Amino acid sequence: MKIALDAMGGDYAPAATVDGAVETVREYDDLEVILFGDESQLKKELKGKKYPSHCIHIRHTSQIIGMHESPVSALRKKKDSSIRRAVDAVKLKEADAVVSAGNSGVAMATALFVLGTSKGVDRPAIAAIMPTLKGLFVLIDAGANVDCKPENLLQFAVMGSAYCRTILHRQEPKVALLSIGEEDTKGNELTREAFKLLKEANINFTGNIEGKDVFSGEADVVVCDGFIGNVLLKTSEGLAEVIIKMLKREIEGQATGKLGYLLMKPALRNFKKKTDYAEYGGAPLLGINGTCIISHGRSSPRAIRNALRVAVELSRKKVHKIISEDIMGFHEKEKVFAKG
Repeated sequence: MKIALDAMGGDYAPAATVDGAVETVREYDDLEVILFGDESQLKKELKGKKYPSHCIHIRHTSQIIGMHESPVSALRKKKDSSIRRAVDAVKLKEADAVVSAGNSGVAMATALFVLGTSKGVDRPAIAAIMPTLKGLFVLIDAGANVDCKPENLLQFAVMGSAYCRTILHRQEPKVALLSIGEEDTKGNELTREAFKLLKEANINFTGNIEGKDVFSGEADVVVCDGFIGNVLLKTSEGLAEVIIKMLKREIEGQATGKLGYLLMKPALRNFKKKTDYAEYGGAPLLGINGTCIISHGRSSPRAIRNALRVAVELSRKKVHKIISEDIMGFHEKEKVFAKG
């Protein structure tokens, strides 16, 4: 198993990416990580670290893409960037998957341009794993598509169901559409039309779900456009961080603050772990011909390690092929339904 890592991508790269790669290869007997980036910087970061030498390789790249560069410009002018070369490695079958914590727009555009979409898929989508009171759920789309058609949301539901079934082991995932009310008449034109399509589709559609109920655990897959999905994702991340800080402040402000903090410390630690983006590593871009993991720009070594773990799991289970088969199977069923 070989994973291509955009070693220059992320706010803390290359230190965080290299550390994450080193930690990961120590865990697996059959994993190799290919670091794409500035060779001198990568060698400097690797110096003194203990790891199986045959498990980490360096591929020098002469260009780096900033977090604010446009995807169009990057694709045209920076063909020797770390993210481009890493994605190329998957295309050339030199790697089984690619992981990047760099410019997410460029990473998605590059994956789409180089690898292409799976047969039957109109638009790829980001599937983020998020916590609930009952476990985990899949949010799709978490940021790939700002503007969508109802048919896109239908495909997101099919891809999200396949991903949830394979990774979270839910045999018949409950799919819900994110809206401003439970009634099918609520929402904007996009959600109302998408509701009609989802209701008639061959999936376990449970109806609309409101934002306040997303984390209750009633749905296994929550479908929305990428604009709303990314707002939900970032809001939940920020809220979780603020809640922890507020709780600490309130506890420390009490007369028995130190004792209270000591008693609550394990619970706070568990809450932080469940709501920390680093715990989930990264989110796959579903619907492309390959495995591409988009990680948070603030990824720490721990986040990179978990992103690499996700890449390994998805590659071994061949999730991109399962999704392609499900999409094509869905289209065939829809044709039969239309005829009959």
